[in-house]
Amino acid sequence: MDLTSPAVATVALCTLAYLFGSVLFALPVCRLWKLPDPRALGSGNPGATNVYRNGGWAPALVTLALDAFKGWLPVWIAHVAGLSVMVQAMVALCAVTGHMIPLFYRFKGGKGVATALGAGLALAPVTTLIMAAIWAGVMWRWRISALASLVAIAFGPLISALIEPETLPLFGLLTILIVVRHRNNLIRLAQGREAGF
Repeated sequence: MDLTSPAVATVALCTLAYLFGSVLFALPVCRLWKLPDPRALGSGNPGATNVYRNGGWAPALVTLALDAFKGWLPVWIAHVAGLSVMVQAMVALCAVTGHMIPLFYRFKGGKGVATALGAGLALAPVTTLIMAAIWAGVMWRWRISALASLVAIAFGPLISALIEPETLPLFGLLTILIVVRHRNNLIRLAQGREAGF
């Protein structure tokens, strides 16, 4: 077996991306700040928004940065290794999937938005930065993180098709995954019960 072949590199990076994605950084961050387990409070989501609700901006920003980093790093490695955009997209999806259904936490994870942000910055920075701007605009107007995330990700396929079309399949799949993970938020938004900031 040629350990340097693209096929072997793809399998190895996808596996490592999933395992790295399976590390829920919200948990050690909350322990470091002596905060309760975020899965037991608020929305129960191990992500930056719930950490903010429980402990403020500092631990939330650290959680956001680490969750984004675990999406960015494996995609960046795939890029440096000269692997195709399709392979980089596969690696990105594995990292996001790891966060959503983590091996280390009985397959109960988070929504994947921050990890998708990091992966997107590595693979399609222009598309991702425009989506981040949309997120910020919706968040500034309505102060509801789930709404901002859903609106931003919904625009992802359109923006990527216009600017970085080779990444359209990635953003299409990310949209489906993230919308499905936000299904309870969608119900609460429809009922006017979704918590804001």
